[in-house]
Amino acid sequence: MSDMPLKLFNSLTRKLETFEPVHPGEARVYSCGPTVYNYPHIGNMRAYVFADLLGRVLSWKGYKLTHVINITDVGHLTDDADAGEDKMEKMAAEKAQSIWDIAQHYTQAYWEDVKALNIRQPAEWSIATRYIDRMIDFAKQIADKHCYELESGLYFDTSTVADYGRLARAGAEDGAEESRGRIETVEGKRNAADFAIWRKTPPGEKRQMEWDSPWGRGAPGWHLECSVMSGDLLGFPFDIHTGGIDHREIHHPNEIAQNQAFCCTNGLSVAANSGARIWMHNNFLVERSGKMSKSAGEFLRLQLLIDKGYHPLAYRLMCLQAHYRSELEFSWDGLGATLTRLKRMVMAAERLQGVEEGDPAHPKFAPLQEKFDAAISDDLNTPVALTAFEEALAMKKVDAGVKRAVVARMDAVLGLGLLDLTRADLRIRPKAATISEAEIEDALERRKAARAEKDFATSDAIRDELAARGVDAMDGDPLGWEWKAG
Repeated sequence: MSDMPLKLFNSLTRKLETFEPVHPGEARVYSCGPTVYNYPHIGNMRAYVFADLLGRVLSWKGYKLTHVINITDVGHLTDDADAGEDKMEKMAAEKAQSIWDIAQHYTQAYWEDVKALNIRQPAEWSIATRYIDRMIDFAKQIADKHCYELESGLYFDTSTVADYGRLARAGAEDGAEESRGRIETVEGKRNAADFAIWRKTPPGEKRQMEWDSPWGRGAPGWHLECSVMSGDLLGFPFDIHTGGIDHREIHHPNEIAQNQAFCCTNGLSVAANSGARIWMHNNFLVERSGKMSKSAGEFLRLQLLIDKGYHPLAYRLMCLQAHYRSELEFSWDGLGATLTRLKRMVMAAERLQGVEEGDPAHPKFAPLQEKFDAAISDDLNTPVALTAFEEALAMKKVDAGVKRAVVARMDAVLGLGLLDLTRADLRIRPKAATISEAEIEDALERRKAARAEKDFATSDAIRDELAARGVDAMDGDPLGWEWKAG
């Protein structure tokens, strides 16, 4: 536990604020989860590394954490607008599969990535389709004062709440696109920014996912589910709502409007009126070709990184190397450099494995622990925290048990799991590898024999053959060899 106050950047107020929990000793956090119509790309997963980091920091600070992440398995259209196809229905049609099977498959794929990135399990995975009745009840409670009905569904009148869109307007100060520019026109809407609370199934059509409601058979709007699940599981107001920066322009302003209507709160000069005291957003992961997009059909999955021989925790470390509010540029060279950094950390931590932990409150480590705590307390400044962590790993002539305890404490925040990793664990076989590990070991034995006989020509030829097949032979290194990633 740390006494240093935790300061977090609130996207709603555009200020760095000291975290003061709604409920003393507790931290209640809601994170917008994936829409499970496709595999998550690594840009999506940055949001969950960030949310996991936030949760770990809150735990480090001594708060009892309740973290909820939703699974959107219904309601999200192919755009943030109120026109277009439902993403889930569209993928089910393309794959000629049940929409329920689609949801289950991609939810499982997401959970596998969560595990691979050492992201802690939240208190609750809230599944949207399990909350349909509560969504209808929520909509009923706000419909009379805040909604109107069109042929296509029930719409929220954004003019009925104070300060609608403040979150998006605050975001526009740093060059983000404002929400109104991306909303398509739906005939009959009173205001351009009005959005669907309930979407009726068009006459003559049948969806795989549809339910009866007072406004006709259909499905909930995308924004409704997060208001319902966050309020139901955490209570309004709760402490922190997280998501990617792309949610700051439409999805989260619409959530806030619903929360205001449901809680009968006034304007947003009091942040808690939004439903959460603090709204936090991680920035984009970008590659040279621009923002990664699943809709383009070309996106990077975590499995692709693994297939190329990169341990998934190298990607977690890559995320931690940049501040969560900064853009993070992805490149294969950058990932390779990060993997090398991770290997160095693992080499240092391996010496501590099997050592009994001592008392981390040792004066020799005090300055580094203060540096680490100051960094994470300053809006989760992981780039600086990582330098303190590496300095702790590099400390010499110190008690090994104390060092292990300090490293374990810091890594509980960073989530790299170093004390459970070995360099051999980082030796991931690339999918394109044309040689087996047994063949590698056999080649190294032949090379060892050639070197013993001073047949350096044969030794060099074997080394070059291994290199051509993606293997680095490392003379004098106890590990012996590793794959060339990339």
